[in-house]
Amino acid sequence: MLLVLLLSLKTVPERRCNVDMSFVKIEEDSDFSMHNLPFGVFSTRDNPRPRIGVAIGDQILDLGVIKHLFTGPVLSAHQDVFGQPTLNALMGLGHEAWKEARGVLKKLLSANESTLRDDVTLRRRAFAPQISAVMHLPADIGDYTDFYSSRDHATNVGIMFRGKENALMPNWLRLPVGYHGRASSIVVSGTPIRRPMGQMRPDPEKPPVFGPSKQMDIELEMAFFVGAGNKLGEPIPIEKAHEHIFGMVLMNDWSARDIQAWEYVPLGPFLGKNFGTTISPWVVPMEALLPFVQPNPVQDPKPLPYLSHDDPYTFNINLFVSVKGTAELRYMYWTMKQQLAHQTVNGCNVRPGDLLASGTISGPDPESFGSMLELSWRGSKSIDLGEGGSRTFLKDGDEVTLTGYCQGHGYRVGFGPCHGKIIPALQQ
Repeated sequence: MLLVLLLSLKTVPERRCNVDMSFVKIEEDSDFSMHNLPFGVFSTRDNPRPRIGVAIGDQILDLGVIKHLFTGPVLSAHQDVFGQPTLNALMGLGHEAWKEARGVLKKLLSANESTLRDDVTLRRRAFAPQISAVMHLPADIGDYTDFYSSRDHATNVGIMFRGKENALMPNWLRLPVGYHGRASSIVVSGTPIRRPMGQMRPDPEKPPVFGPSKQMDIELEMAFFVGAGNKLGEPIPIEKAHEHIFGMVLMNDWSARDIQAWEYVPLGPFLGKNFGTTISPWVVPMEALLPFVQPNPVQDPKPLPYLSHDDPYTFNINLFVSVKGTAELRYMYWTMKQQLAHQTVNGCNVRPGDLLASGTISGPDPESFGSMLELSWRGSKSIDLGEGGSRTFLKDGDEVTLTGYCQGHGYRVGFGPCHGKIIPALQQ
């Protein structure tokens, strides 16, 4: 059974040139071209220690093995970051270090560079097949913020719960609405998600009941990792926000809609959201995504000065959801720069490895909705999965996979899968 949600924007793709070719074999439909070079944390059976790697084709380049080759002006004194079990230290070095690392990697992996290509012994130590690797969370995530940045999604949910006249709250067009989520329950792709227990009130005329959620849902999102942070009390100005954004991942922010509906007034999401959030293991650098940048949506009313920026910062990323569940991605109303600037404008400090998410990504049409809450319109209609299957919400055993990529001319910049399976609740 398959429901596919395709969210895409249209751009003129870049053309490849010889300097973008690698000595590593890369299929044209691989997520991990030379234009990408995402960072992740992996282990292997023969070396179970988590370590930092970069995906290239179907291989992983172990950066700890080649850390001595990072000899640039910034990284020569910080080669130890590539031997760490998380990306936090590398993230904390800042924008110039990330650019330098990316430049070194592009050179080392180039078909025209002999340093790694011709050293058989070093290559044998440095590369591992992705198929034999176990992926881990890429960072120690200290804090997690979930925004609510899709106007279509916010409007749809508002109509369901408050009616058309009050679909968007008065603040929604003025600031990026968000809430502080639970970082401890963020898991890497492939981790099972247990159906949560909680209070629900299916009949508004009767008292609440306790039991396993009957309205398990997906939320198609993207998220970004904070790189260098800021001091407590010192905001990150929107002009500098890009330098604090390390890279992006896919996210499925699982939701128990019946628990959420009963608890969220007046303080917002809690147990209906904090039981599990899945992210893809590869962090795609912002430098890899910049060629696919799009103009920002027109924002009316004009945001306050601390949220205003004219440079494009919306990205052409094709997104897919399969349930074993397509849709056209319109612009997110609030950009990542605006989200980060808003989170820190009051002096809140962010740290390397903090995760900030987009919120559910939906378009204006049913074919473009990014949650089952919208697709089934709060359970009032059935979603056809094909082959005779249907859903309103997820059942135990359902598997959900998110994928996404930017499409260039003969290459992709992709994120790899974000996968999770619903397992039954623990009965009490």
